[in-house]
Amino acid sequence: MARTTHATSTRDMTVVQMAAAVVGVVFLAIGVLGFIPGITSDYDTMEFAGHESEAMLLGVFQVSILHNIVHLAFGVAGLALSRSMAGARAFLIGGGVVYLALWVYGLVIDQTSDANFVPLNDADNWLHLGLGVGMVGLGAALSNKGRDLDHR
Repeated sequence: MARTTHATSTRDMTVVQMAAAVVGVVFLAIGVLGFIPGITSDYDTMEFAGHESEAMLLGVFQVSILHNIVHLAFGVAGLALSRSMAGARAFLIGGGVVYLALWVYGLVIDQTSDANFVPLNDADNWLHLGLGVGMVGLGAALSNKGRDLDHR
């Protein structure tokens, strides 16, 4: 008997899984956009890591090669973990906690010191607060939602 496999459709996903997948796709897009000159201003000043990188995603968010790679890794993790309800919840809540920790880290370090290795600026810090709160909120609020949105 032949064994067949098929991709899980969005119809088979819970709302928390869909949320994790969407967040993962957004992180992937941001990671890719960080490597595109024009979308990232001062692209030629981009460093691998550190506050010396003057590259700015959308002219606002300070980025480096490491920063972009972290976004890409979060995107891959979001898509991979969205394959199960538990994984999706863990990605959203755990990833949100990581972003909240990164927000606090960005607030307490001197942005001109070597401790600012990601690099982070004020816009990044406040975005990280929003991402952290949003991801934790999605993970907590949507974890108990079933597969069928019409039968809440």
